[in-house]
Amino acid sequence: MEYKDYYKILGVDRQASADEIKKAYRRLARKYHPDVSKEADAEDRFKEVGEAYEVLRDAEKRAQYDQFGGQYRHGQSFNPPPGWDESAGGFGQGNFSSFFENMFSGMGGGGRGRGDRFFAQGEDVNAKITISLEEAFKGASKTIRRPTGATQNGTVNVKIPAGVSPGQKIRLSGQGKAGMGGKAGDLYLEVQIASHAFFRIDGKDLYLDLPLSPWEAALGTKVTVPTLAGKISLTIPAGARSGQKMRLKGRGLPGKTAGDQFVVLQIQTPPAATDTQKVLYRKMADTFEFNPREAMDNAF
Repeated sequence: MEYKDYYKILGVDRQASADEIKKAYRRLARKYHPDVSKEADAEDRFKEVGEAYEVLRDAEKRAQYDQFGGQYRHGQSFNPPPGWDESAGGFGQGNFSSFFENMFSGMGGGGRGRGDRFFAQGEDVNAKITISLEEAFKGASKTIRRPTGATQNGTVNVKIPAGVSPGQKIRLSGQGKAGMGGKAGDLYLEVQIASHAFFRIDGKDLYLDLPLSPWEAALGTKVTVPTLAGKISLTIPAGARSGQKMRLKGRGLPGKTAGDQFVVLQIQTPPAATDTQKVLYRKMADTFEFNPREAMDNAF
């Protein structure tokens, strides 16, 4: 039988670390995976790479292999050491070479448990999903098209949990890239929340700008304020300032600890479009001894 140089197959040095071996295997497994490779011998190369990794990732197998590897070249006729039974293999059932079967069939199940066939775990697939703020607040069920690289084409149903935050990932088990005889990977959807016409989001907290007239801010009033759970009545204290924040506890995104909603007061100046309105503004200027730049004027 032919000697298999597993280091050469993976393209690594004989002193390569376990991490270097793993990286080389992953790169070559992706390259020769029969589902994606266009090369005629992709399936054979994929199995060969998997066999090499099966040996070099296992410290016991690697040590046994290294005992005899230094004096042979890849493809050279290999004579097993005395005491090896060349007919003792078979546990690979064609998925491993006769070289592998004869070298490791006597390891007391060290190769036998994984050797029934070569299993390659499928890879995870990452994608993004954009939802509305209302869907993030209430939760939703959505049907999306599977992203490129997933195990199947078509669509998949996604359950959006209530209170999901931007950047949070939703895991769909087995919906990632298919394996080679092994379990398919998972699909991870990173949540993005679309911009809202009125609300801004910061983690689980919501922010809402609330316009007020000057007299509402000066005298105080009650106004109707929207929240994602419905409208509420909010008391604005007399002397409110533009930029002042009023906190509505627990009115943000739900969760183990619910977020809050912050109402940010924004005083709006009405236009002086008519003569009557201009007269009123002049009267205010005469009535109020008010200089909004007083602190600045005194500082310089």
